[in-house]
Amino acid sequence: MTKTVLITGTSSGYGKAIAEFFHDRGWSVIATMRRPVPGVFATSTNRLKVLPLDVTDAGSIDKAIAEGTAAFGAIDVLVNNAGIGLASVVEATPDRIAREIFETNTFGVFSTCRAIIPQMRQQGHGAIINLTSSTGIGPMPLAAIYTASKCAIEGFTESLSYELDVFNIKARLVEPGYAPTTNFSANTGTRLQGLIPADYDSFAQSYFQKLANYPTPYCTEAEVAETTFLAATDQGHKIRYPAGPDSKLLAELRWTTSEDHYLAKMRDMFAPRLTSK
Repeated sequence: MTKTVLITGTSSGYGKAIAEFFHDRGWSVIATMRRPVPGVFATSTNRLKVLPLDVTDAGSIDKAIAEGTAAFGAIDVLVNNAGIGLASVVEATPDRIAREIFETNTFGVFSTCRAIIPQMRQQGHGAIINLTSSTGIGPMPLAAIYTASKCAIEGFTESLSYELDVFNIKARLVEPGYAPTTNFSANTGTRLQGLIPADYDSFAQSYFQKLANYPTPYCTEAEVAETTFLAATDQGHKIRYPAGPDSKLLAELRWTTSEDHYLAKMRDMFAPRLTSK
């Protein structure tokens, strides 16, 4: 029997790649986005349904789940991919922006999970895959608000996995690595918004230079799509699935070395210091 996946945030990037990966492997795909755009997907089959879904709107979530269920009979996997990136300094980030990040990256995930769990519980199986970030493993500078929104989902998903295991529902994390055009494409013009003030210029420029000479290859959309499919279909008890060379490196540093070694490596790789005035 053909299985069905519902994916949020499929207009581009990871979400689009994930939708295509599942579809190419014979799954029925409910590809959702806030404002569906014609022609996003090159293919058009009866196994692909594009629907509007805004993760900050409970009514929109319920409607998409209902329409997807009506089209394919059941939803076996939910992939929470929709998210907003942010590069900013904490002292310069107003509450309205921090709350916007959390509304999508954190509360949006809470909402979609709450909406799909009753169906999965009644059908006796399912998987919820929440995409976070390599910053959820190893937080980096100028991303504290974004990292907080993703770390919340790390803890949420692990706790949720224990709640749902008794109902044969998996809750898992895919942790994509750094990819400039995907992770922070929404942040063009953040300097104009004053989120990185002048006092941080020296630090920021040094840090951005380090990112330009990243210590590992960038994470690719294909790696994230493949890892998400693995997380959705793996029959084991694993919760975390790093995606991309840097995410795997950070996971190894974080979980297999001492705190002193981990912090020293992180400072060396990502934490430039201000020069003396």
